[in-house]
Amino acid sequence: MDTMQALISRVSVPPKLLSDPAPRGADLDEIMAAAMSAPDHGKLSPFQFITIEGDARAKLGDVFVEALKKRDPSADEAMVEKERNRPMRSPLIVVAVAKIDEHNEKVPAVEQAVTTGIAAYNMIVAAQAKGYGGILLTGKNAKDLNVKAALGLEPTDEIVSFVYLGTPIKQLSEKRRPDAAQFMSEWTG
Repeated sequence: MDTMQALISRVSVPPKLLSDPAPRGADLDEIMAAAMSAPDHGKLSPFQFITIEGDARAKLGDVFVEALKKRDPSADEAMVEKERNRPMRSPLIVVAVAKIDEHNEKVPAVEQAVTTGIAAYNMIVAAQAKGYGGILLTGKNAKDLNVKAALGLEPTDEIVSFVYLGTPIKQLSEKRRPDAAQFMSEWTG
């Protein structure tokens, strides 16, 4: 698949449609190399990637449940089970984390976060180009300090995305895209 086709045909594959095999070994290395190609003003490498697979997904589900109970002590059993099962929906999760240097006067925090977001996006495009699928998801767990602590992160770290990766169990059609001209304007001074 050529570069333009990979970009234009990219689709988000919902986690419930992802199964084994997940990218591993040389495939995962190549996907992560694509992540490393994200624009990085100041060459800060403001990211960290945490892979979660196998039994660690169930442990992450337990972390999500504890975080939910602290956020919402009245959470019912259906909510608890939804959180517990959330990480089990795909064979591999890569947590994309922005390690923001708030004291960097040259590169604002937003640029550092954008670098990490682009790295995560590059992972999705690269995964699809290799025959895998994925989706970028956040939600309340991405901001939860208890989840961050369980993952060994600092409170100031930003979980930019939980990148769910695997093999699509069915082929998804390309989604209809808006016409780019609707979002463009020309400034002439």
